[in-house]
Amino acid sequence: MTNKVAVLLCGYGEVEDYDEFAEYNERSFRLLVSKSIKFPDFSIPWLSRRLERQQRKEWHAANHYHSPHNDIFERQREGIEERLKETYGDDVAVFKAYNFVEPFMPHQVLADIKKQGFDRVVVYPWLVVDSVFTSGLALEQINEALNPDGAWLKDIRYLPSFWERPDFQELLVNYIEGGVDPLLDRYVPTQVGIVLCLHGCPLETKGMETGVRESTALYYAMQERLNRRFPLVSPGWMNHPVPGKWTTPDVDQAAKNLIGLGARALVFMPIGFVTENHETQLDIGYTIDKVRDQVETLHLDTLNEHPELLGMGARWIHPLIDDLRAT
Repeated sequence: MTNKVAVLLCGYGEVEDYDEFAEYNERSFRLLVSKSIKFPDFSIPWLSRRLERQQRKEWHAANHYHSPHNDIFERQREGIEERLKETYGDDVAVFKAYNFVEPFMPHQVLADIKKQGFDRVVVYPWLVVDSVFTSGLALEQINEALNPDGAWLKDIRYLPSFWERPDFQELLVNYIEGGVDPLLDRYVPTQVGIVLCLHGCPLETKGMETGVRESTALYYAMQERLNRRFPLVSPGWMNHPVPGKWTTPDVDQAAKNLIGLGARALVFMPIGFVTENHETQLDIGYTIDKVRDQVETLHLDTLNEHPELLGMGARWIHPLIDDLRAT
């Protein structure tokens, strides 16, 4: 008899309702921001409410914005599970876990996995690069959830980041080139600037892996594949308004740099994410608003539910599932 395996697909999650901002922010301050900046414990509730007021104002101003992240993430989960079931049937199920959103926090989902009779788990951060802020946070929460009683879990496997997989990079390049093609009716390729948008990283984090190394490597891998046809390519770091030194150039500066080199059209493509979220939509949108009177702009979506991405996502974990089923 083969063993049943649960796949735990991990992401941040985003608020479904504006009333959830304060609680979400408090979790983020305690679990995420504290990795680079240490706030006094007593100040966190106040900071969370202050940020909530800013977020409400910002999202209301953006046509009462609602993040599509959770709906897309659920469709990604369904798509990966559907493809895995073609091989494994009901012996494999895919569960989603969010770092900051109930009722899908890791401790809640692990309890459900246990209740459904699974005793082997593949931890699968659905995130492009590894860092203490992404997969590291998920592992921290999983270990905390297992600390009181982890004896039920017979074995566990982990899929590292997928930024360097050739099939992923090839899909990204083909997707970007396909998105840029309509601009070539009006501009030659040297007049098209491409901003490859990456998750911003603080540069001082107590020696922990921030994601800057893998994100930078992903950028250069993409640049190498693109620049023979499109030489005006730049990283654009999507930094947070948090004190400290952050990665450069940010998206605003990247756009200015490319315009200074003669770009007449700018393409913004988030490559540090595979699920649309408020950063990929609102933050990039703010940069576009600043330059749209100077150049034509094109904002490409993340890969989201691209069928090739979901097929890859399922295939990447076959070896880990096979390993667990054999133990």
